[in-house]
Amino acid sequence: MMLAVEDVLSELAGEEKNERGLPPGFRFHPTDEELITFYLASKIFHGGLSGIHISEVDLNRCEPWELPEMAKMGEKEWYFYSLRDRKYPTGLRTNRATTAGYWKATGKDKEVFAGSGGPLVGMKKTLVFYKGRAPRGLKTKWVMHEYRLETDLSHRHTCKVN
Repeated sequence: MMLAVEDVLSELAGEEKNERGLPPGFRFHPTDEELITFYLASKIFHGGLSGIHISEVDLNRCEPWELPEMAKMGEKEWYFYSLRDRKYPTGLRTNRATTAGYWKATGKDKEVFAGSGGPLVGMKKTLVFYKGRAPRGLKTKWVMHEYRLETDLSHRHTCKVN
């Protein structure tokens, strides 16, 4: 809805769209809660949103410095959907290795709540990219935030869909 209004305003002002089809000045800056409850949940349960195109990437097959050119929006921050890759077929550990290095989790996961004092909707994990192989990898300046739905929320939405 917001994009349609901005498109009309751009046409009225005689402004052209940028290379990604967005009007001049458009900034995508959602909160953690919005990323989880609106974008991630919409992708999981409805296949995505019309009007907003967030790229899907396999983070194990590309290096962090390749990500900016794959993004459909963003200047200093980029947003992607990515399926979690398991390290072992029957295990729970996540594979975060690439050809040149690996993403290492830092700190503890941050809980993301709906509004102030609302229910837990998801978790945010911070990862830093290291070149080479653990435990001797060299830390880089590449940082990624991984968002995931809280399991009860996932279960509730799954039950509603069926």
